[in-house]
Parts: sequence; C-alpha cells; structure tokens
Amino acid sequence: MMIAEIIGGVLFGSIALVADGMHMSTHAGALLLAALAYTYARKHADDPRFTFGTGKFGDLAGFTSAIILAMIALLIGYESISRILNPVPIHFAEAIPIACLGLAVNMASAWLLSGGDHHHGHSHGHGLAEEGRDHEEHEHAHGKAQRDNNLRAAVIHVIADAAVSVLVIVGLLLARVFEWLWMDPVAGLVGACVIASWSFGLVRDTGAILLDMNPDRPMSDSLRQTIEADGDEIADLHLWRLGPGHLGAIVSVKTCQARGPDYYRAKLARFRSLSHLTIEVHTLCQSEGEESKT
Repeated sequence: MMIAEIIGGVLFGSIALVADGMHMSTHAGALLLAALAYTYARKHADDPRFTFGTGKFGDLAGFTSAIILAMIALLIGYESISRILNPVPIHFAEAIPIACLGLAVNMASAWLLSGGDHHHGHSHGHGLAEEGRDHEEHEHAHGKAQRDNNLRAAVIHVIADAAVSVLVIVGLLLARVFEWLWMDPVAGLVGACVIASWSFGLVRDTGAILLDMNPDRPMSDSLRQTIEADGDEIADLHLWRLGPGHLGAIVSVKTCQARGPDYYRAKLARFRSLSHLTIEVHTLCQSEGEESKT
C-alpha cells in the first residue's frame, strides 16, 4: 500500500497522497521495531546483565518511533508548503481510489493491533507480588505506569496513517469539486501538524520513563501513607518504572520501634506492581541518641 500511494501520488500529482505513503513507510518500520523490541525483551528477560529486567525496551522503541514520526511530520510539512507555493495538476480519478484503499488498509491494521496481548519481558520472580496474593486489597500501577508504550507507538503510527488518509481524501474531493488545488497540500500540512502533536506526546511520555521520572504520584503518596500510618517516617523514597505495570522502589524508613525490613515488606505487599523493592530501616535509639541501620 505504501508503494502504491507513493508511486500513485507522484504519477497523479497529489502531494497529500505521497505524504500518506511516506508516513505509511514509517508505520511499517515502526511495526518492525515494535516486534523486534518484544522479541529481544522476551529473549533476554532472565539475562542477569539487565539488573531490572528488559521492560524498558518497549519504551526505548516507542521513543525511537516518536522521533521518526517527528522527522516525517517535518518532511510532509515542507513538501506541503512547497506545493502551496508551486501547485501542480492532480489526476483525481486515479488519486482518490488509491487514497480510499490506503484508508481501508490502515483501518484493518488498527483493528488487528487493538487486539494485541503482549508479554513485557519482565520476570515476576522477586517475591513481593507473591506475598501480596492473600491480601484482600491490592493496588496496581495507574495511568502512564501501566501503559505499554511500545504497542502504543505502533498504534499511533497506524492511527496517524488513517487520519492522514482521511485528510487526503477530503482534500482531493474538495480540490476536485471546487477546483481548489491548494486543498491537497493544505490537507498534507494539517496531517503533518497532527502527526507532530502525537509525536510530541509520545516523546514526552517515553522520555520521562527512560529518565526514571516518578511514573505514579498517587502510588508514591499511598506508599508513604502506608508506612507512616503507625508513626514511622519515610526519610527517602524513589519510585520508577521497570516496564508496563512493573515498578521499582527504594524506601528508607526511620522508626523508633524494633522493626526490620520484612515488617515493611509485608505492609507493602498489597502493591502488586512493585516488582523490585529495596527497604532500608534506620532504628532511632532515643535514650542513647544513637541510630542503627538495617
């Protein structure tokens, strides 16, 4: 479909059709990248070289796809502006059917991807999730911490293709009915803006994960409340994402009670998304003014 749209756009004078075909090429590349990320993550899920598992391969692939999307948006925008300044004749009878076929292919691809169920290359053998199995109440990661950015990037590519296909069809129809040749490159320009917007959102979200930003502030607050409910104090708390639905945490606790790490590990067992948990306990001996660390 990509080849048909690019050749058809060149032969029949539609820059919007060429733009859709060029973006479809990135869609094909993004699907290949997503598949490779899943394959590599599964293959090396138990590789000890990856200290926190391979869950971030999907985010790395999503970030790469977002950069490709941004580059294509710039290219489509440049070509569209060039056609607005220097319009060329368009063969509508041939270009419109190709654009409609392109939309059908994108719709079918989006439907197929919407049913995807993927494993994220992360081992569950770290104990904490199993400890929480008997608790009545469980808390999982929310929002961005749960999202699979690898699949999301692939879906965005397909949806962006479909959106551009719709704009191409509308632009060609208006150009044919009202003889507004400028509508075709305008449709390409609007498509470039839409793609750039989606690219920015994907770069922002995947970049935050790759830089280990806190992915779930409500969970951070809940962790703090759970520990401090009995009068203890959290001296330091780090929460980051390891992969879709999997979080790592480092918790430093100050307490005046004789409590070890296992006590706090049991309290946090209901947080099923904590696949890796490191607990440091500072026991404050008020009578002697000393502090011991476990």
